[in-house]
Amino acid sequence: MSSAAKDLARLRRYWDKHARSYDKQMTFADRKFFGDTRQWICGQANGSVLEVAVGTGLNLPLYPDDVRVTGVDLSPAMLEHARRRAGETGRAADLHEGDAQRLDFPDDSFDTVVSTFSLCAIPDDRIAVDEMWRVLRPGGLLLLADHVVSTSAPVRAAQRVLELVMIPIGGENFRRRPINHVRAKGFSVERHERFKLGIIERLAARKP
Repeated sequence: MSSAAKDLARLRRYWDKHARSYDKQMTFADRKFFGDTRQWICGQANGSVLEVAVGTGLNLPLYPDDVRVTGVDLSPAMLEHARRRAGETGRAADLHEGDAQRLDFPDDSFDTVVSTFSLCAIPDDRIAVDEMWRVLRPGGLLLLADHVVSTSAPVRAAQRVLELVMIPIGGENFRRRPINHVRAKGFSVERHERFKLGIIERLAARKP
């Protein structure tokens, strides 16, 4: 098994282990830090939607009724929760196990690609953005939200310390800025907001 495959297997085990407590953790984060970000993201989705790292499906009830949702996640245990949530909320969703760095879909497959609070934990976020570009149709919309490197020097120092612990444990990064990859790839950023000392960043970008 290659080192990359071993890393993915380790991350899968990590997220499987945390699937049961994930909703509680994220509900706290939504209330204290993320605010209305999930609604902001999902409310802009249209047409055929791919959610990358769908997790336990916290976004599923928030999409407009007329969109068609496909979701992928590395963790089978997380997907079990997402399927249950989809059934409870009446949201039809096609949910698959998969790697954000190698999306198993043809080029130009989706009108919208969504990822919320997940690029921080994907081993190579640049490759993940490349894949999102690939599966988006021309004119398609990319909707991203994540915690990123702060605009505050003291907070950046704390984030660096956190990474020393969290990257080895669960692969979670605190000083990334996916928007840099988005712009470098050629997306046109249409909406962009950053708050909570710059830690929370959300954006809507268009593939030409």
